[in-house]
Amino acid sequence: MKIGDNLKKLRENKGLTQQDMADLMHTHRTGYSKMENNQQDIPVDKLIFVAKHFGIAVDDIIFFNEKSGVPNEVSVEDSAVLEQLKLINELDKEEKNILLKLIETFVSKKRFKDYLQKNIAAL
Repeated sequence: MKIGDNLKKLRENKGLTQQDMADLMHTHRTGYSKMENNQQDIPVDKLIFVAKHFGIAVDDIIFFNEKSGVPNEVSVEDSAVLEQLKLINELDKEEKNILLKLIETFVSKKRFKDYLQKNIAAL
C-alpha cells in the first residue's frame, strides 16, 4: 500500500474530511486529494507536520497498513524524558531538524535490524 492510501486511512479513522486535512496541511483540497490518491508526492515537511499533529511517528503513517489499527498517540510517563523533550522544543528550527533526523535514523536502523533478525530466523 502507498503512503496516500495510509494517509486516507488515518484521516478516515480520525473522522476528518479531505478539507480538514488540507486545512491542517496548509494546502488546497485538490492538492491534498492528489496526495491521498497517490497522484502527487507528499512533501516530507507536510508528512512530519501531520505526524506531529496526531502525536505519532512518521513511520506510523508510512507503514500504517503493517500495523494493527490506528496508531496510538504518544504518551510520555517518564518525567526525565518529558523534560528533555521540552528542552529539545526550545532549540532553534535547524537544530531540532538535525536532532529529529538523527532519531529517525536510529529508529529506522533498529527496525531494519529487527526485520532482518526476524526474516533470517525464518530461513
